[in-house]
Amino acid sequence: MLGLRTPVTEIKWSETEEKIAQVAFDKAYQRETTALIEEIRQYTGAIATLDDTWRLHDFLSSRRHDIDGKYDYRYPVLLFVFARLVQEKWLDLSELDGLDREKLAKIASIAMM
Repeated sequence: MLGLRTPVTEIKWSETEEKIAQVAFDKAYQRETTALIEEIRQYTGAIATLDDTWRLHDFLSSRRHDIDGKYDYRYPVLLFVFARLVQEKWLDLSELDGLDREKLAKIASIAMM
């Protein structure tokens, strides 16, 4: 049980929760990277000029920075990561079923911000 005043950075994760979290994290990552690859495929078919190539480069650099920063599997920040993934629709809250009820409540609450 978490307790209402437990800072999210001090939350403990059971072995079962760690497994659930890893599966959900991997699913969200796979979804987002698959969507990115599809977007790149569509965009590259429309490249006609060197400027288009540089725009693709800038887009890819930006997306890499975003994805590398977003997918942070450290337990002190994981509730925030999950909240963002739920907010961006890469993950559904139901895919975190099995986590402590209060963890789920915190994720849902943060995702609504």
